[in-house]
Amino acid sequence: MTWPRIDRKWPVVTAVLLGGLGLGLVTWILMPTSTPDLPQQITGDAKRGAYLARLSGCVTCHTSEDGAPWAGGVALASDFGAFVSPNITPDPEFGIGDWSFQDFVRAVRHGVAPDGSPYYPAFPFEFYTTLTDRDLADMWAAVQEVPPSNFVPEENEVPLPFSIRQGVKLWRTFFYEPVDYVVDETKSTSWNRGRFMVEGPAHCAACHTPRNFAGGLETDAQFAGASGGTAGWTAPPITTVALAEAGWTEESLIAALRTGLTPTGDAFGGAMAEVVHLSTSYLLDQHIEDMAEFLMDQ
Repeated sequence: MTWPRIDRKWPVVTAVLLGGLGLGLVTWILMPTSTPDLPQQITGDAKRGAYLARLSGCVTCHTSEDGAPWAGGVALASDFGAFVSPNITPDPEFGIGDWSFQDFVRAVRHGVAPDGSPYYPAFPFEFYTTLTDRDLADMWAAVQEVPPSNFVPEENEVPLPFSIRQGVKLWRTFFYEPVDYVVDETKSTSWNRGRFMVEGPAHCAACHTPRNFAGGLETDAQFAGASGGTAGWTAPPITTVALAEAGWTEESLIAALRTGLTPTGDAFGGAMAEVVHLSTSYLLDQHIEDMAEFLMDQ
């Protein structure tokens, strides 16, 4: 029996092609993440920026219990490990005091650090794409008013391969879906305002929408509820149908977002208690009413 002759050049060619592909992938992963053109700095309103920081959860996620404001140290448990929020006070060494306004925009709106490395999606930058240049200028002005802190948060407790931050670039290719807010002309101004806050800066979907195996949001199941799996937390569904079935009304939602008390007299626990304590309890009545209007009529 005669075996077919194998051209010896093909293994070499295959090895070269695979090596080139691997090198190209590594080079792409290690290259800084590009971002669109960034706005020029404009004078911001620190008071309005502080309000937006409350709405956006900056205070909630970056202020640990008994810790300095915005100094970080809050751990977010997930199936991929525990992500710890960084210090975002204007301290030039331990916080973000050496950042430029463009660095701030790149981080908040695009999820990219000043050195070009991607942030983990535990930072809900996908939802902050709805913030305008004016919003970001105001928030940047608010950052400057926070007392600098030299607090150094613990490191993330994330195992391999998830601890390789540059690998997030691959994740972004398949699962990064920035929120695209469009006004619904068939709805009221207050409903649209509520939708903007709920789907945008308040990033309610970050906890109340299920995620796939890679941690990407299942956008076709928005607000259908989610769980942290091995992390042990759950977030109930907040679709209009689910809220109505659970006995919620606009009035009870408004009261809960203001006080943390549910229609049955129970109190929110866990992360939602912190959201109320450090975020929604500070919002204007009109804005809480807008959010409730949208949630009860999605």
